[in-house]
Amino acid sequence: MKSMYYIGIFLLCFCLFSCDDEEPMEPMEEELITTLIYDLEDDQGNTVQLKFEDLDGDGGNDPIITGGTFQEGVTYTGSMSLLNESETPAEDITEEIEEEDDEHQFFFSSTIAGTISYLDADGNGNPLGLSSSIAFSETGDGTLRVILRHEPEKGATNVAQGDITNAGGETDIEVSFPITVE
Repeated sequence: MKSMYYIGIFLLCFCLFSCDDEEPMEPMEEELITTLIYDLEDDQGNTVQLKFEDLDGDGGNDPIITGGTFQEGVTYTGSMSLLNESETPAEDITEEIEEEDDEHQFFFSSTIAGTISYLDADGNGNPLGLSSSIAFSETGDGTLRVILRHEPEKGATNVAQGDITNAGGETDIEVSFPITVE
């Protein structure tokens, strides 16, 4: 009789501790970005398109990177488009970045002197970078580097000014575009 009592207690404890009403948490998948297009236009309607394509992802064929030519002293307004073209139809990652704007920020740097400014912000007033302006103050050949960070520390020192040094977070995509400024 005593053994039936212990078996009953054991079964009750087993049921109580093994039944879980909550679904297990699934880790959040990072977005796959196969294509980044940076369209820039000056006030005269002249356009420059910088494009990165890596349709087979990391480790396959080398990505295709298309640079562009800018005019010194001219301000260009730019907009970013990001896609996952490994899916049909292609997934527009730009929409996800807009929805999760507080979790993303673009960072820009150039080997040619100039000014790069944010023209958009997240819901908290911090820079995002899907929309930007750029003007180069010298001529030459160089690179324009674009980095998208996921979950940067937007309140860290100089991050709101576009300095990636203290941003932290994880890099979703980083591209160095070859550019010429005439």
